[in-house]
Amino acid sequence: MRRRYCIVMFCQALAELGYYRHRIARGVTMLSLRQLPHQLQAVRGLHGTFGLLGNVSMSKFEQDKYLPYEKLDKNLQIVKKRLNRPLTLSEKILYSHLDDPSNQEIERGISYLRLRPDRVAMQDATAQMAMLQFISSGLPTVAVPSTIHCDHLIEAQVGGAKDLARAKDINSEVYKFLASAGNKYGVGFWKPGSGIIHQIILENYAFPGLLLIGTDSHTPNGGGLGGLCIGVGGADAVDVMADIPWELKCPKVIGVKLTGKLSGWTSAKDVILKVADILTVKGGTGAIVEYFGDGVDSISATGMGTICNMGAEIGATTSVFPFNKSMHKYLAATGRTAIADEAAKFKHILTADPGANYDQIIEINLDTLAPHINGPFTPDLAHPVDQVGKNAEKNGWPTEVKVGLIGSCTNSSYEDLGRAASIAQQALDHGLKSKSKFTVTPGSEQVRATIERDGFGKIFDEFGGLVLANACGPCIGQWDRQDTKKGEKNTIVTSYNRNFTGRNDANPATHCFVTSPELTTAFAIAGTLNFDPRTDELTGADGKKFKLKVPTGADLPSAGFDAGVDTYQAPSLSGDVIVDPKSQRLQLLEPFKAWEGTDLEDFTILIKVKGKCTTDHISAAGPWLKYRGHLDNISNNLFLTAVNAENGEMNTIRNQVTGEFGTVPETARFYKSQGINWVAVGDENYGEGSSREHAALEPRHLGGRAIIVKSFARIHETNLKKQGMLPLTFANPADYDKVQPTDKISIRGLKTFAPGKPLTAVLKHKDGTNDEISLNHTFNEQQIEWFKAGSALNRMKQVLAK
Repeated sequence: MRRRYCIVMFCQALAELGYYRHRIARGVTMLSLRQLPHQLQAVRGLHGTFGLLGNVSMSKFEQDKYLPYEKLDKNLQIVKKRLNRPLTLSEKILYSHLDDPSNQEIERGISYLRLRPDRVAMQDATAQMAMLQFISSGLPTVAVPSTIHCDHLIEAQVGGAKDLARAKDINSEVYKFLASAGNKYGVGFWKPGSGIIHQIILENYAFPGLLLIGTDSHTPNGGGLGGLCIGVGGADAVDVMADIPWELKCPKVIGVKLTGKLSGWTSAKDVILKVADILTVKGGTGAIVEYFGDGVDSISATGMGTICNMGAEIGATTSVFPFNKSMHKYLAATGRTAIADEAAKFKHILTADPGANYDQIIEINLDTLAPHINGPFTPDLAHPVDQVGKNAEKNGWPTEVKVGLIGSCTNSSYEDLGRAASIAQQALDHGLKSKSKFTVTPGSEQVRATIERDGFGKIFDEFGGLVLANACGPCIGQWDRQDTKKGEKNTIVTSYNRNFTGRNDANPATHCFVTSPELTTAFAIAGTLNFDPRTDELTGADGKKFKLKVPTGADLPSAGFDAGVDTYQAPSLSGDVIVDPKSQRLQLLEPFKAWEGTDLEDFTILIKVKGKCTTDHISAAGPWLKYRGHLDNISNNLFLTAVNAENGEMNTIRNQVTGEFGTVPETARFYKSQGINWVAVGDENYGEGSSREHAALEPRHLGGRAIIVKSFARIHETNLKKQGMLPLTFANPADYDKVQPTDKISIRGLKTFAPGKPLTAVLKHKDGTNDEISLNHTFNEQQIEWFKAGSALNRMKQVLAK
């Protein structure tokens, strides 16, 4: 035993000196020992659990990648000396990941930070385009730990097992492409049925102080474990995977001070529903939302994840909580005690400094916070639970709850489903079942297996619920809904995060309200919005009145988690990636053309959009998800549900050449066939919602060159820049009204295009008159190079070729 101990310690000493580390990681010591796997096993065991030199592995799936705390601490000290002021937690995590902490310009809301994220995560719908772009870069392997998660392409129909089998069959071509691309280029692959990307990240990859970028707008879910997890487009992910510093405009920081303690029917979901009420869908744009205060400690890690997840609905760059006991507890429960203990040693970089300055502070007292339900059609329209029925009747919203849906990436933890099950069990105890249709979406295979073992699945089944696959399902429109016809006005209640028009079932007449899983369950029992479980009674099967007791549920399973079926594929850095040229699902990319070097003269207006225009309006999801890897085919959904300002209709615009009305995609394709470049005009917060970069790729592919709006959502504006488009804003928002759909637009000043220098647009009206207006932009010097090259990917190739 002593000899083995000496061998291990000697190996660690060699590693500490920097020698032979790569060999040690493979179990080779350079010692002339003929024996024996025993010593090697000891080395591997130490390495796998704790890492060498006292280092701790980032995850059990990447045992040669270690927690970066020492480096982060070193970088942070450099920045703190430069700034000489207390720092928020958000700033600590961001600035400690700077590519050049000694020289980086740092000014909130102004500077563009060049950062080195720790890892990349991609869901299957966005991973297709991201991996196609990475393949076209010509690089041999990814530079940082990266994963693909198959969660978006599974349609909810009849139940988990059958829906999963059907999805594997229908999407086999895409799954094979993603699995083979991941295998070849070093990307971990989570097979269909694994669970929702954000829950998998929380269970396996997130850690306090992490900087992660993910190709999904709800990536901020990881803030529940104290990481800065930021939603981006696929082109940004390609940058990071290609070892290029990732660029982010230095965010402002909004502080949310929580006091008091959660209790009763009030849950973590109510915190973010209230924040959405205060800040609205664009109040967090350009900012990180950072939570602090004594109230934080009454929230579980998964509850904090829920709050951070829905920060995407207020436009926030991301959201984050400070490292605390709840995080330590969750890390330990998910097999990461070593990470939790290591984080505790570096708590000074995982919490805000006393006296840190916030750009805005909101205070919420959890003792007095009422349960909320938000909607319909927007996630920031908030109602205390005792008011929603009255407000529905006043506004003509259906009060009957047709379907209650719990789960999704927002609320599908063990705690969430346990609290919902406690309410369902109370109904069963009184001889009742769900009056509404009821569905359950587990967040991961681990959560599904654990709730089955602990009896929650049986409760939901007896309650009349349908357990769906471990996937996004109805939350993103993957729902083959049969109980209501399209156009039929109805109400559903969900524990999801997003409720834009047609989001869940492609029916624009569906009124979706979002709330907690336990309130969703209560509404499903009552079957109406006119129900406050705190005060209202139900009638049991025996005719007796009863009131629901407050929900109960442990934040973590007392018997530990059941991992369920193993669904992870580790990459081997081998094999081929084949894309059939005749495929209708996948298409290799052709580079966009570079800028001509001239101003854009006399461009046609494809559409002037009126009102809300989310990425769902620009590039619909649901049945269109199957074309996410085929740019030409998915471009047939361009602007399908955007409202045309000329006639107030969707998907009907005037062809400015023929004078006839047609669909948006048909008209755009006509212009492209005639060599006519075009621009689109939009309203406020254009491109809010999902991070899908297809909403930027499709306009570019079909001949679009500029998008001119009153204001942009952050991710979409960056996505447009990445694809060589010009995202521009009216210097005077009232100039939106000067634009007529029949105008020709010239954009001038591009020959002297420079950061902070506005461009000029000349509107040539049909009556022969002109209007000259000023257009602002947020391009920096590097982004201007993207525009000139035709796209960020084109620019990357130019740089790599030098």
